[in-house]
Amino acid sequence: MEWSNVTWFLTALGAVVVLLTRIRLGGDTGDGHRASGVSSFSSALVRIHTTVGVLTLLGWIVALVTGQRLLALGALAGWWLLAIVGLLLLARWLPSASKHAKGAAADAWGSGAGLSVLGHVGMVVGVAYFTFVAVTERL
Repeated sequence: MEWSNVTWFLTALGAVVVLLTRIRLGGDTGDGHRASGVSSFSSALVRIHTTVGVLTLLGWIVALVTGQRLLALGALAGWWLLAIVGLLLLARWLPSASKHAKGAAADAWGSGAGLSVLGHVGMVVGVAYFTFVAVTERL
């Protein structure tokens, strides 16, 4: 498989992770509960994740099409920020050590954070690959 095929594939997966995170965490079910399994998280993080994700995807795609290395390096900063914010959103599933903490709510997307962990940890690996591609000038 060529470098460019892997890069485009991981770019598409990045778009899916940004979209699914927005859908999973950005929606309200109508009865006052969030669509995700845990109800308390920062909505500002979701907005940052979505905004940075869309801008990074646009910049990265333009950099891939035009071959502009400087734009690719700028988009890499966005990818790293996006990966860090995604991991911060995952932290909401960590069990609380508090004696009076509420348990996790039922999650309609499976049993817990498995899908989100797979997507965001996979994107950290993908961003490391993007960094390799940009630094070694294989755009």
